[in-house]
Amino acid sequence: MFQIIGIVLLFGCVFGLYIVTGGKMDVVIAAAPHEMGTIMGAAIAALLIGSSLDVIKGVGGGLAKIFAGPKWKAADYKDLLSLLFLLTKTMKAKGVIALESHIENPHESTLFGRFPKIVKDHFAVDFICDTLRMMTMNLEDPHQVEDAMEKQLEKHHHEALGPAHALQTMADGLPALGIVAAVLGVIKTMGSITEPPAVLGAMIGSALVGTFLGVFLAYGLVGPFAVRLTSIIEEESAFYRIIQSVLVAHLHGNAAQISVEIGRGSVPSLTQPSFAELEEALQAIPPEA
Repeated sequence: MFQIIGIVLLFGCVFGLYIVTGGKMDVVIAAAPHEMGTIMGAAIAALLIGSSLDVIKGVGGGLAKIFAGPKWKAADYKDLLSLLFLLTKTMKAKGVIALESHIENPHESTLFGRFPKIVKDHFAVDFICDTLRMMTMNLEDPHQVEDAMEKQLEKHHHEALGPAHALQTMADGLPALGIVAAVLGVIKTMGSITEPPAVLGAMIGSALVGTFLGVFLAYGLVGPFAVRLTSIIEEESAFYRIIQSVLVAHLHGNAAQISVEIGRGSVPSLTQPSFAELEEALQAIPPEA
């Protein structure tokens, strides 16, 4: 919502005030299509040259995420803490062997099946199951498990930030590509140096539109998009940090209730359930679960 308001305000302030102060849009409108084609075409080509297929796909998905916001909502954090409560409680009561059927086939597990949105996130499920699998192999040193989980989180986070870095690189290059478009316009103008001043003035104005668009797109749109996408990815990474916090707390010998309470402290403030809300969610879990 705020992104749409910001874009409307951006265009209103830049072009609206330009018109109000006597600026003419004729030259800008006439030059914008081919200048935009040169600048954005070159920017997209540079993105293709410098990025892998996964990053390119991620940029497309990231643009949608910029407007949709973080994937995980407040209810999802309560669901994650509830799932981790069930898992750690089962381990406390029956041992890690009781979880083997759940971690080997989580998509058919009665524990995981209660939380379909989490099950659809392959990394979250694999992260939980791989860690629990290490525990079934008698790797119960909290520090070793925490270190192994940290490395997985760092790798995932680095890969998730690829599209945001690609967008930022594009933003950094747009002003220079705008100059490229402007220089081509000047070259074209110099080839028509015998034309009347009015014609030359329009051609020079068209060339300067390229410089304007390069800077405008870089600092008004693409750069802020990259910043927004980075902040969303950073917030989403907290979801996986909770898994680490709860499972490591369990390995330190804490009760399931204490472990999930430690995990609750890692939830971003805007989506963090209160102690009472989490308690209510845990009590709502059917006894057979």
